[in-house]
Amino acid sequence: MPFRFCPQCGTKLQPEFRFCPSCGEKLLCPVELPEPSGQTESWAPSQSHEIETFTVKTSPTVLSTRFEATERHPCNESLPVSARPPLRQTRKSSRFIKEADFNIQDVAPPADVIEVRGKARTSRPVEKLVQEGKELTDKTSLEAGESNLACSPVSASLTRSSPATSRSPLKGRGKAKKAKHMFALEPLEENEEVTDTTGKKWKLVKLISQSMTELFYEVFQAQTRSSSKEINYILKLGAKDGRIFNEQNFLQRSAKPSSVDKWVKNNKMDFLGIPSCVGFGLHGDSYRFLVFPDLGQSLESLMQNDGLLSEKVVLQLACRILDVLEYIHSNEYVHADLSAENIYVKPSQKSQVYLVGYCYAFRYCPGGQHVEYREASRTPHEGTVEFISLDAHKGAAPSRRSDLQSLGYCMLRWHSGMLPWTEVTQPDQVATQKQRYMDDVPALLNHCFGKKSVTRAFQTYLTAVMALQYSEQPDYLALKDVFRAALLQLGGTVEQLLDF
Repeated sequence: MPFRFCPQCGTKLQPEFRFCPSCGEKLLCPVELPEPSGQTESWAPSQSHEIETFTVKTSPTVLSTRFEATERHPCNESLPVSARPPLRQTRKSSRFIKEADFNIQDVAPPADVIEVRGKARTSRPVEKLVQEGKELTDKTSLEAGESNLACSPVSASLTRSSPATSRSPLKGRGKAKKAKHMFALEPLEENEEVTDTTGKKWKLVKLISQSMTELFYEVFQAQTRSSSKEINYILKLGAKDGRIFNEQNFLQRSAKPSSVDKWVKNNKMDFLGIPSCVGFGLHGDSYRFLVFPDLGQSLESLMQNDGLLSEKVVLQLACRILDVLEYIHSNEYVHADLSAENIYVKPSQKSQVYLVGYCYAFRYCPGGQHVEYREASRTPHEGTVEFISLDAHKGAAPSRRSDLQSLGYCMLRWHSGMLPWTEVTQPDQVATQKQRYMDDVPALLNHCFGKKSVTRAFQTYLTAVMALQYSEQPDYLALKDVFRAALLQLGGTVEQLLDF
C-alpha cells in the first residue's frame, strides 16, 4: 500500500505521490518494495510512534533479512531507518527537522518496535534489538538465521558504533586495575617533628642512613618546656603503604613488650632480642614511621670495620638469634629476611643481640593451621637474595625451616667471607646453586672453608635444617645445645660479651 506520511519528514502524502513535496525524498512504491527470501514486510507507520517508529511483522528466522532489506531501502540508501538520528519538532511548525552534523556514535539510535509471535515488544534501542535477535535465533537453533545475522553488514556496523560496545579508551582505563608505583622516599628536614598515634612528638635530629625504601633518623621526644635530649631513639621512616606497614602489623600483633617479658620469664632467659616499638604513626600523606630505642650498631657496619667474625662470635650470635626465631615462630610468624643488616648489637652491652627488620615477616600458621606449600604463590626471590631460603626463591611462602636455613647461610658468610653464590648476580642462578648444595652439606663447607678447620657444629646444624620438612617444627633446644657445646670447646659461653 502507498505511504500516507513521508518516512523522512512526516508530511502527509497523497496515494499518487512518488516524491515527498516537502523534502523531495523518493517514496517506496509497493512494486519497488524488495521481498527478500519470499518474505513481505509492512512499512505502515505505527499508531503510537508516528514517523519515528515502525512496526515490522517478521519472524526470528528472517530477522537478519529484515536488516538487509532496510539497508537497501530506496528512501535512504546510506542508513537504515532504525539507525537514523533522532528528530526534533519545533514549536512553530509541525514539520520534523533533522538534526545537522550528527555523529552516529554520539547519538542513541531511535527506538523500534518488533512483533514476535503476535506479541508486540516495547521500544528498544537498535543494539538491544540485534542482541534479542541473536538470543531468539539461539533458542530456536536456526543456524541459517544465526549465520545471516552475524554476517549482516548493518548489524555489524551498528555493533561497532554502538555506545554499549564502543568504549572510550579513557573510560576503559578508569576501570583498569591501578598499577603500583614505588614511592621514592625523600628525606625529611632536620628538626622537623612527627606525631605518633598517642600524641607524642618526635623531633628529627639527623639522618643516619637511608635506602630506596627506608630512612633512619636519630630522634628524641620533644618536651613541652625543654628541647634537651634525654633519651636517644631511632625513627624508621618508610612509604605509607610500603612494607613498613607489614612490620608495624607484626610488632603490634606479636611483639608487644608484655608478651616478650612473659616469654623471657617463663623460659628463664636473661635477654631476648626483640625490639620494642615505643611509637608509630603517619606523617603527611606519604610517610609511615616506627620509633625504637637506640639498639646500637648493625652487624653489617661492624663487619665492615673488623672484617670476618671469629667462630666463637658466630656461635654466640647464632644462639641469640635462635632464641628470637623460636619466639616469633611460636607466635605464628617467620622473619624471612635474615642478614647482617637486620642484626644490631649495643656497644656498651655486647651480649645483647637484636633481630630487627620485619618488613618481610610472614604469618605462616594463622589460627594454628600451617599454610600449604605452593610454589609461585608469592613473588619469588623476596628478601636478601644471598641468604634467603630455596622456598623463597621458588615463590613459596616462607616457613620455619626457611629462617633456619637462612641463619645457616649467614653463619657461613660471616665466618668464611663467602658462599658459592656470593658473586652470582642472577637470582635464578643463586637458587640453582642452593639447590645443588641442599643434599651435600660437606661440599658446601669445603667450598666455603677449604682446608681450614672448623668445628662440627656447622655441619651438624646445616645437615639438620636442610633435612627439615616444610611444616615440620624444628627442635630449637637441640640446635642451641649444639652451639653451646661448641662454645664450651672454644672456651666461651652465650652470655659473654661479643669480642669483635
